[in-house]
Amino acid sequence: MGKRSIPDVFLFFQVLFFAAAVPFLLRLKLSRVETLLEPRIPSPADRERLEQITGYVETAMRAGRPLVRPGCLTRGVTRYYFFRRNGLDVSLCFGMGQIKEEFVGHCWLVKDGVPFMEALDPRPLYVEMYRISSAAHRGVIPSRKTELERSTS
Repeated sequence: MGKRSIPDVFLFFQVLFFAAAVPFLLRLKLSRVETLLEPRIPSPADRERLEQITGYVETAMRAGRPLVRPGCLTRGVTRYYFFRRNGLDVSLCFGMGQIKEEFVGHCWLVKDGVPFMEALDPRPLYVEMYRISSAAHRGVIPSRKTELERSTS
């Protein structure tokens, strides 16, 4: 890693401390979490800045242990918080699924209706239970039904 500017170092520590706070943040009611995660006024999207945030989240997850808990929850909530503040229109999804006869949860980002930054599409394995998104999309959980199925129900 090359020499970083003061704003870059400041951003990294913001990411690190936010990631460490995720377990405490998620003890609040989900409606309150939504309010805290959404920016009042998002900045315009800057691809370079978004890539920088992605790298800092991964570094914080690796280097921040035991202060930063590993896993999709910390990664997803932290990415969502910083991506939304930097102009990326993403949603944060929470789902449950049965893997090897055990119920497990997963958290992932969605952009333009598809999972974003996921190695594998989580939708076949997890049923979406809750979604946090911008005010324009709030409360909308896409149905897995086809248009024909929706029109006949």
